Amino acid sequence: MPTTPDRFARRLGPFDAVVVGLTAMIGAGVFTVWGPAATAAGPWLMVGLLVAAVVAWCNATSTARLAALMPEAGGTYVYGTQRLGPVWGHLAGWSFVVGKTASCAAMALTFGTYVSPDHARPFAVAAVVAVTALGWVGVQRAARFGRVVVAVVLAALVAVVVVGLSGPRAPAGPAVGTGAGVLTSAGLLFFAFAGYARVATLGEEVRDPERTIRRAVPIALSVTLVVYAAIGLACLWTLGPAGLARSTAPIRDVVEAAGLGGLAGVTSAIAAVACLGALLALALGVSRTAVAMARDHHLPARLARLDQGSGSPRWAEGAIGLAVTVVVLVAGTGSVIGFSSFGVLLYYAIANASARTLTRDEGRPPRAIPLLGLVGCLVLAVSLPVGSVVAGVAVVLVGVGAWLVTGRSAPAGPAS
Repeated sequence: MPTTPDRFARRLGPFDAVVVGLTAMIGAGVFTVWGPAATAAGPWLMVGLLVAAVVAWCNATSTARLAALMPEAGGTYVYGTQRLGPVWGHLAGWSFVVGKTASCAAMALTFGTYVSPDHARPFAVAAVVAVTALGWVGVQRAARFGRVVVAVVLAALVAVVVVGLSGPRAPAGPAVGTGAGVLTSAGLLFFAFAGYARVATLGEEVRDPERTIRRAVPIALSVTLVVYAAIGLACLWTLGPAGLARSTAPIRDVVEAAGLGGLAGVTSAIAAVACLGALLALALGVSRTAVAMARDHHLPARLARLDQGSGSPRWAEGAIGLAVTVVVLVAGTGSVIGFSSFGVLLYYAIANASARTLTRDEGRPPRAIPLLGLVGCLVLAVSLPVGSVVAGVAVVLVGVGAWLVTGRSAPAGPAS
């Protein structure tokens, strides 16, 4: 009987790596996050975007340096284990798997809402099944699908920017938001940015990882920042801070404000495609972290098995798909986003702490970058709504309890 491989094949080139990052970042967030962010910051919205971008850039720099040095599946789970100790690696992996499973559910529910608001959950479940099946055929084919998604969504967003900025400026409305709301705004906008780690979590499947990852992560983040800045300016110009704060579908509202209301259906369809692409990229990253944790016996060992033909971790992808389906059926979009953000910010805080241990010979970034990223992640985490912070802390405590159970029998570091 043929045996299954225990390591991923390096199938992804530089362009595919950039595409994976873009599909994860340019997803549902760009179609939904502007309203709540404008409610918090009002005319200071772009400052919030800048704060989120700075924290994201620090995180991306730290992650890229670590991934180039340790190009294994698992991302910060691996980095935290090797640089800080097993308990920190376990906590990073736990935060990522749990938090990003919630993110997957949010993406699926957003997809279902755009497709059919009255039947959002059935369509969300269908999206999860489709994405899981696509992941089973192999990461290369999934990346090809991501290319199509990125091309369609970027073209649509460029059109929205042109339409919005070429139209009349919105009249002044009632004052909304304050400078004090910038951090809250930044926390919400950071959720839309968080996706560049998909390149790192797929590090074991990237060709020439030391060179590819260090280039792909900043390129993907730079493109996303330019797109988000342009969209934010177009929304503020066309709708104004007050109108943007009231909007639940700002991209569609910009199109309608420009007198092109007949294209609202097209905008919703493109938003659905973006959600599907982001869901795919998220699911790929979560499954790879689950594989790394299973190799070290922090999760059931069966999850580490790879399919001989496609090289995909079908057991891990199936388990993640099942978990996401359960969350889709029992929770709402709003309740999972804050919970997910807390886990993601903790994950990146551990990444920055790991990067601070790098030496110059290991490609250490300037010391201020991981320090700023670490502090920024912690500040944004405690700036989240109280319910999200409480739920996040509870999940961390459960993760520590899991470590006390599994850590005694697990190896000291990642499996070789």
